[in-house]
Amino acid sequence: MTDTVTETHLEHDEDHGAHEHPSDWVYIKIALILALFTGIEVLTYFESALPFFENNSVTIATLMFLMVVKFYLVATWFMHLRFDNPIFGRMFVAGLVLATAVYCIFLSAFEFWA
Repeated sequence: MTDTVTETHLEHDEDHGAHEHPSDWVYIKIALILALFTGIEVLTYFESALPFFENNSVTIATLMFLMVVKFYLVATWFMHLRFDNPIFGRMFVAGLVLATAVYCIFLSAFEFWA
């Protein structure tokens, strides 16, 4: 009976395309990148830290770019979408694109960019 269970489990793993799990160092590097991006986001709050953040358009563009990159890294690595069916990653990216477009339209409606 154990042979059947083991064989079934192995076939199940092969069917789903078993992948090699990345090392801990990969996750540490990604966490450091996310910490760096978070530090840049915090710097945007202090206008005197970097003079080019005094312009609201530059600040919003920087924050939105960092938001997209951080979302991608967290979704693909920490949520393991990198190793799942590609449709799941596409669904997350589609949601991100839609949210970003709605936010930009909202800002434009209130003439934020002017």
